[in-house]
Amino acid sequence: MPKVERSNCGFCKIIRGEVPSHSVFEDEVSFAFLDHRPLFAGHLLLAPKVHYETLVDLPAGLIAPLFGSAQLLARAVEEGMAAEGSFIAINNHVSQSVPHLHIHVVPRRKGDGLKGFFWPRHAYKNNDEIAQVQQTLRAAIDRIRSAGAV
Repeated sequence: MPKVERSNCGFCKIIRGEVPSHSVFEDEVSFAFLDHRPLFAGHLLLAPKVHYETLVDLPAGLIAPLFGSAQLLARAVEEGMAAEGSFIAINNHVSQSVPHLHIHVVPRRKGDGLKGFFWPRHAYKNNDEIAQVQQTLRAAIDRIRSAGAV
């Protein structure tokens, strides 16, 4: 499938660096950044660099690289945010606020209040907290990658 790029897609603009984001990870295939309306601190979005609207549209050859990155980021979120687990989610069309495939990676703790699919949002206190979470996740990714865990 040819490379598809959407000039008006919000995530394509983030990936191209036209819109600021708090990036935590990038490789040849994907780009991850902190959600600006997080469920909890450390909630990030992983998107393929090439524009595909849904998981169904993603070419088979990109599934393993994208989900390998999702696995790395789930470990990093759990380790970096001292979380007991993580929630990984993809919306296809319904509840997909940006029509660019993206994987939510959310830190979880018992009793955190996340029930079913009612997602109460918890904003970052300030830009310092965003920067701290960003650095924490980047450091966890580096530790995991250097240990050869993913």
